[in-house]
Amino acid sequence: MTGLAPDPKGGVAPFSKRVMNLSHFMRQAARRHRDAIGFVWGERSWTWAELDRRIDAMAAALAARGVTKGDRVLVQSKNCHQLFESMFVCFRLGAVWVPTNFRQMPGEVAYLAQASGASAMICHSDFPGHVSAAREAAPGIQRVISIGASDFGEDYDALVETYAGQAAPTASVAYDDPCWFFFTSGTTGRPKAAVLTHGQMAFVATNHLCDLMPGTTHQDASLVVAPLSHGAGIHQLAQVARAAKTVLLTSNRFDIDEAWALVARWRITNMFTVPTIVKMLTEHAAVDEHDHASLRYIIYAGAPMYREDQKHALRKLGKVLVQYFGLGEVTGNITVLPPDQHEIEDGPDIRVGTCGYERTGMQVQIQDENGREMAPGETGEICTCGPAVFAGYYANPEANAKAFRDGWFRTGDVGHLDAEGYLFITGRASDMYISGGSNVYPRETEEKILKHPAVAEVAILGIPDTTWGEVGVAVCVLRPGEGLGERELLTWLADKVARYKLPKRVFFWDALPRSGYGKITKKAVQAELEARGCLPLDRQIQASA
Repeated sequence: MTGLAPDPKGGVAPFSKRVMNLSHFMRQAARRHRDAIGFVWGERSWTWAELDRRIDAMAAALAARGVTKGDRVLVQSKNCHQLFESMFVCFRLGAVWVPTNFRQMPGEVAYLAQASGASAMICHSDFPGHVSAAREAAPGIQRVISIGASDFGEDYDALVETYAGQAAPTASVAYDDPCWFFFTSGTTGRPKAAVLTHGQMAFVATNHLCDLMPGTTHQDASLVVAPLSHGAGIHQLAQVARAAKTVLLTSNRFDIDEAWALVARWRITNMFTVPTIVKMLTEHAAVDEHDHASLRYIIYAGAPMYREDQKHALRKLGKVLVQYFGLGEVTGNITVLPPDQHEIEDGPDIRVGTCGYERTGMQVQIQDENGREMAPGETGEICTCGPAVFAGYYANPEANAKAFRDGWFRTGDVGHLDAEGYLFITGRASDMYISGGSNVYPRETEEKILKHPAVAEVAILGIPDTTWGEVGVAVCVLRPGEGLGERELLTWLADKVARYKLPKRVFFWDALPRSGYGKITKKAVQAELEARGCLPLDRQIQASA
């Protein structure tokens, strides 16, 4: 980042603004709360002092193997304490943490290795094929550390023991020095590396504590129910900033009963999740079998929560829901809807469907296709600016040119602001389809369908049609024990949305495909429709004729 300083001529001269190395969050926690538990996984726990020593030791081990400031370290691992530590190891060295989603295939991870220019890799022992693929795609990877015994690298914990008591110097960093390559999910193409920086992420952690979890202290505890490689990792960074303990599920299989048992055992006060996981947590019988009175904040992001699911969660948990809207490129920091603005009942003063107002220090603007600011109530692209916006995509000038306009980051989401600045998301620009010349944003119809008592989940996407250009296709999941037919649902829906918004076809499945982060993506639904022979629609219509 360029700052300003006096120069001999009485003006100002640029300088690089030094900021706190993010690993100092861990150091602070270890100094103030050294013997308190900082991390829990199953029956094992680590104090803040133990975590800090382990991070020092691994940083020393990597430094001895040539990892220096600016090097990219690819990390392929399930949730575990070593994955958590690796973030701070990289930060301490001034290296760049490049975590993958552990569910990705070897070829996908190989692409991330090549795209990031990784020179080192930390990989869980369960993924030898990922190491081979990554090294083939990125020959620059000279050092591999294995979490657990393996044939492909040095053992992580053995290195921690070997270098116990040693520490690499904490790297000096400037505001714009990269600390994390946050790969986008790639719903519109190959993943891109969003560059997150030390200065930016210090703001993000502060903003999370200010807007999402006010009052968080060392007496709090956070349950991890999502991969630490992405949004949950950002959330845990904020926990470390206040020395709040982190608790992991014992395995990477999402066990809802265990999740609620851990809430009760560790007096969990907050968790980061996504709407589909909130839905699963609150619709499971275990929610009524374990004490969850300690919960203050259940933070959900990644997509707006459907209103009926929101109401159910509020009935089960009380007013503990916190919604935020954001993308990886803005590290989740665009809007917030706090607990006191989540209401069970609809009413004239309730803003149903909003994802909240601007986060502290951030600005939101609705723009048309030419970048002109639109008036309240007008629909356009959601754009944002502020300290939480990333530095840009790594080595991708074309993507950067598309993502930014006049300093505004273009989210690709469509919506509108009301007169008081509350944001309403209509959908992704890419989700919108044009039927008979009219723009259709599927979310409105999805919300209506979810009011049917038999429907648990729904996804609608636009499909090419020879008559109308595009038409909607709905895929529904029914609640257990319920029965519903296509014609019955469309008849029920007919007086609730305009005719051009009605899906042309409805399919019923046992489950909707989800991404590795628990999101239902339209791209995956379309692929599954094609795999099941449901598309093209002309073939379906001919078959039923």
